[in-house]
Amino acid sequence: MAKSFSIQDEIKAKASKPLLYVAIGSMVMLFAALISAYIVSMSETRWIKFDLPQQFWFSTGAIIISSVTINMSVSAAKKNDFKNVKLGALLTLILGILFIVFQFLGWSELVNQKIFFAGKQSNAAGSFLYAITGLHLFHLIAGIFTLFVVIYKSFKNKYTSEKILGLQLAAIFWHFLDILWVFLFIFLLLVR
Repeated sequence: MAKSFSIQDEIKAKASKPLLYVAIGSMVMLFAALISAYIVSMSETRWIKFDLPQQFWFSTGAIIISSVTINMSVSAAKKNDFKNVKLGALLTLILGILFIVFQFLGWSELVNQKIFFAGKQSNAAGSFLYAITGLHLFHLIAGIFTLFVVIYKSFKNKYTSEKILGLQLAAIFWHFLDILWVFLFIFLLLVR
């Protein structure tokens, strides 16, 4: 019985990462389509230029640091250091929530600048900014749910040097969200 379980674990391990990469690839294509539409729409005569909210800088810092903390968790699991697996996962969750808070504060600042997503006063530039950042935030919230699972399992000491797949998958997805945000942020800073 134990042998079939390990075979199932091996099959799961071999399939999980490629499936995650396929999902990440589809997300990349979705954002590439949005960015392409953004660039094409810039030729619109009503396109306005505005500064990104300062809160987006803070959210960028939070998500970059969160990649360090999720790495801390993975490294700790490889050493069977259960305390630091938990600490790294909890810090990543806190930084992820902080990212969300800064995004909402940034959107609030945009509204104060009269930059709206939709309606009579909206503009394509603002609409694209909300769509791109909102779609990233949606994916980040999925990452937050993943972190809750990681934290739950870490408190049960499920991640060890031999059994680390779930934590590694969560870390890969989280790093993707980090890299994606940094790319989007730089793009939105430079292409206006």
